Amino acid sequence: MCRSIRTLRSSDEPATTGEIHAAARQYVRKVSGFRAPSARNEAAFDAAIADIAAASERLILALGGGVEEGPDRKPHAHPHPSPSGARPDTGRAEASRAEAGRAEASRAEASRAISA
Repeated sequence: MCRSIRTLRSSDEPATTGEIHAAARQYVRKVSGFRAPSARNEAAFDAAIADIAAASERLILALGGGVEEGPDRKPHAHPHPSPSGARPDTGRAEASRAEAGRAEASRAEASRAISA
């Protein structure tokens, strides 16, 4: 288990979308073994982050936790740029929606390539 991924379900305060996205990114980095993907693998990397973030949000809600829009309240000591290039404290919802759209497009592209 990656020690830098924090527990997000809490009775004290809801998790933010920024925190969920950061945990998903850390998980994908750990599983893939890459801190950042190559240009060739970027779509797959981003799609995995979006899928894991969505699944994590569903899990937190199903377990009775809360989720609210917002940035990562406890950012990593070495902040990383967001996928959209937005500052970490703004634009998270827009970046998440854009990333989800890119993930869906990359899945569709992969599906077409397999079918061909």
